[in-house]
Amino acid sequence: MASNKEIIESLYGYFDAGDVPAVLALMSDDIEWTEADGFPLAGTFVGPQAVLDGVFMRLGEIGDHWGVVADQYVVEGDTVVTLGNYTWKHKTTGEPAAAKMAHVWSFRDGKIAAFQQHVDTVKVLELS
Repeated sequence: MASNKEIIESLYGYFDAGDVPAVLALMSDDIEWTEADGFPLAGTFVGPQAVLDGVFMRLGEIGDHWGVVADQYVVEGDTVVTLGNYTWKHKTTGEPAAAKMAHVWSFRDGKIAAFQQHVDTVKVLELS
């Protein structure tokens, strides 16, 4: 069985490859996915379908070619914290944009049970 860190590393690989079904398969049926207050997609989404509809399908509202680069992982028990950057292209100018992020992933029974986003929302709004 894969470690929690290995699962999250896989998740970012699936994001990069655009394999959304593989990302959703890593989530518990009752995942609580929370986007930061002030972020354009702010809120808590419960269940993989709500995450798909409320977050993944709406990233284009912020910018084009949305990506996430994980640089560091911190693991303690059933929690994995990822530090890295979001990258995207500005919606109107096409200029590259980036903002630092931290993701907190919580596990239950080998599945992702909760996600908490931390990001410089002011920078995201300025560069969207």
